[in-house]
Amino acid sequence: MELILTISAFFLGFILVMISVPSILKIARAKQLFEPFGTRKIHTSIVPPLGGVAIFIGFTLSAIIATDGLSFDSLKYIIASVILMFFIGLKDDLLTISARKKLLIQIFAAIILITLANVRFTNLHGILGIHEIGFVPSVTITLLAMVVIINAFNLIDGIDGLASGLAMMSITVLGVWFYIAGQFQFAIMSFAMVGSLAGFFLYNVFGNKNKLFMGDTGSLIIGIVISALIVKFNEFNIIKTTSFAIGGAPAVSFAIILVPLIDTLRVMSIRISDNKSPFTADNNHIHHRLLSLVNNHFFVTVIIVFANVLIIALALFLNSKGINGNIQFLIIFLTGIIMSFIPSILLKYRKTHLPQHV
Repeated sequence: MELILTISAFFLGFILVMISVPSILKIARAKQLFEPFGTRKIHTSIVPPLGGVAIFIGFTLSAIIATDGLSFDSLKYIIASVILMFFIGLKDDLLTISARKKLLIQIFAAIILITLANVRFTNLHGILGIHEIGFVPSVTITLLAMVVIINAFNLIDGIDGLASGLAMMSITVLGVWFYIAGQFQFAIMSFAMVGSLAGFFLYNVFGNKNKLFMGDTGSLIIGIVISALIVKFNEFNIIKTTSFAIGGAPAVSFAIILVPLIDTLRVMSIRISDNKSPFTADNNHIHHRLLSLVNNHFFVTVIIVFANVLIIALALFLNSKGINGNIQFLIIFLTGIIMSFIPSILLKYRKTHLPQHV
């Protein structure tokens, strides 16, 4: 029964997005709701940034319908936080709002999850020698983690298919684990999002005349959902006596969303070293560097997603060997940092050692 519901959630989300996108595109064209051009814009044609609307429709409806009849009290609060992300993202896509206002809404949405849905870290699994934590540090750490994850996925959304591709990969890994662990409500919710993202991915990457971007609406929704799933993944792994338990849950969960996190850390570090604001927009993201080497959005997306898959495989391997969680975390972090600079190193090598064509 649970397997049928999980599969149904995926296909329902997929179908709802595939059906809703043509109507969204029709409205966008009629009302001239397009992504404005700018100095950092990579696209060369007018594209509506309303894919997040389709993702919102697909995810919320499929998650609610597929979990009907199951006890899932947290879902209403998760949906409430998603609705907040939807409206603030849509406003930013259409009118543009200040980063401060966007951050305040993110914090409010996270607080809903932490206090009402009880989605918060209560145990750090021995990271830095810390296990159980009190309510105040629990709320503080969870709030910080959620805001970081939300903004990391918001910032990584720079080329076709990248944010949705990374999110599908991450949520699929989490969803499969939730199903194996018997946490079927979260498995169903996970695959409701994966199905919705799969439908969007097809239009975003292969849409041609029916192409659209997810916009802040989509990336913020992805961020809040993944942050909730990451927290629950760690919480469900506190008890490590079961066969499906992940001993180094913090390191594995870090690996699952490594690319957006490391890319955010990397670009902000570069900006600070250049005496610029860490929030200043630039072309220093990993995908920008790879585009200079491989001028194809889809290939760059595949390369980055595959790199993240390798990192997850490494994390699971280290976990299977029973390596200390702190060491696992350090190895994953250092591997991610090294891999993030490979495109820049290759670019520098090409400029200094290969002939330049005029």
